[in-house]
Amino acid sequence: MRSSGRNNDSGRGNYRGAGGGTSQPKAGGKRDDKQQRAGRPRPEERRYDVGGTGGPGGKDERGGAKSGGPKSGGSKSTGSRGAAARGGAKGGPRTGAKSGPGAKGGPQRGRGQAPARPREYDAQVEERNRARHNKPQIKTPKTFGDEDGERLQKVLARAGMGSRRACEELIDQARVEVNGQIVMEQGVRVDPEKDEIKVDGLTVATQSYLFFALNKPAGVVSTMEDPDGRQCLGDYVTNRETRLFHVGRLDTETEGIILLTNHGELAHRLTHPRYGVKKTYLAAIQGPLPRDLGKQLKDGIQLEDGYARADHFRVVENTGKNYLVEVTLHEGRKHIVRRMLSEAGFPVDKLVRTSFGPIALGDQKSGWLRRMTNTEVGMLMREVEL
Repeated sequence: MRSSGRNNDSGRGNYRGAGGGTSQPKAGGKRDDKQQRAGRPRPEERRYDVGGTGGPGGKDERGGAKSGGPKSGGSKSTGSRGAAARGGAKGGPRTGAKSGPGAKGGPQRGRGQAPARPREYDAQVEERNRARHNKPQIKTPKTFGDEDGERLQKVLARAGMGSRRACEELIDQARVEVNGQIVMEQGVRVDPEKDEIKVDGLTVATQSYLFFALNKPAGVVSTMEDPDGRQCLGDYVTNRETRLFHVGRLDTETEGIILLTNHGELAHRLTHPRYGVKKTYLAAIQGPLPRDLGKQLKDGIQLEDGYARADHFRVVENTGKNYLVEVTLHEGRKHIVRRMLSEAGFPVDKLVRTSFGPIALGDQKSGWLRRMTNTEVGMLMREVEL
């Protein structure tokens, strides 16, 4: 049974009486004690006013009875005292205050509640926070110690020479040179836009250049756009974001390889007579052929716009009167192969270009577009001294 000797005078009298004091309990004191305890909170439920005293008929700071007389309506007295202990004004409970531990803001011990902030102030605070977090990002300059350029093996890997590990092995094997000097050290930084990089003597296209080889079918016009609506080379590269242009031309009825690229300098040199890039054609003609036809073509055929000479001539196949001959020349004048053979007395039935410099047509099907390899691009650049 919980002892309440500290909570009332009667209890203290009993305690002293137990020690030999003169005070004696009155008859029926046990019932009065029960009534008084029923109206008082337990020790763990008590809350004390920092200011000292409560309302009339309340208790002092230690919880003892302040003034006599039995209490009537103990529950009301307890609620009033609890409200006053939880921050009400001195001398009584605060009207309209929420009681209990769940009240908003928690108990205020000896202080008044803080005044609410106006909505305009909250709006200004929120606006300042948004402005602070929505500031544009400032690009800070590079620190002084940063190195410029990219690592060589990374540039080679992006150019399609293999994985980074494979490119590191190329460097270790002394197969890579930058600006004419062989590189043996890993991690060398280069500028792909300015430095000349070669692997096995072939230039590596490290920039964002595209190189394609198309096997042009007969009936396709050698232009990227045709105002008359005929099929043209641009129809084969419509899904490319980068603008491409063709290297040289083939007449509409001639089939074979034609190159497409966005490298302007390479395209210009491949078609310039100074560099003399050779092109090889297969022509179907009707015989019989004289034995000195090859000599005539090599010595030169007089055309309307001057002499035209072949670099090489040979008969590839002969079936009765049908001949398949191969002609190689470095000139690029319009219809030059057809005009040379026709001037020699052998009109061309069908003409196919089988190679453009070091790039061969091979078994590429008609109408197919393929991307050139890095080796092929390097051979083309070496052909025109790039």
